[in-house]
Amino acid sequence: MDEHDLRQLVILARGRLEALGGPRFEPASGEPSVTYRQQAVRCNKPTCTRCPHGPYWYAYWREDGRVRSRYVGKNLPQ
Repeated sequence: MDEHDLRQLVILARGRLEALGGPRFEPASGEPSVTYRQQAVRCNKPTCTRCPHGPYWYAYWREDGRVRSRYVGKNLPQ
């Protein structure tokens, strides 16, 4: 894993721990806070009759002035 992937992993892990009711971590200088939300997604296949699919969980945070997101899964990990 490169540095960017490791930073994303730390951000997601801290956000997940807080979502589980664990201790509140204050972000280090420049480190974003993470929010989780569910969203339905479209597969855009012309023959699909079941769109949208989901809902699926996504993590969102701000990094370098942009909103970043990462797919978490069908269910939030316990």
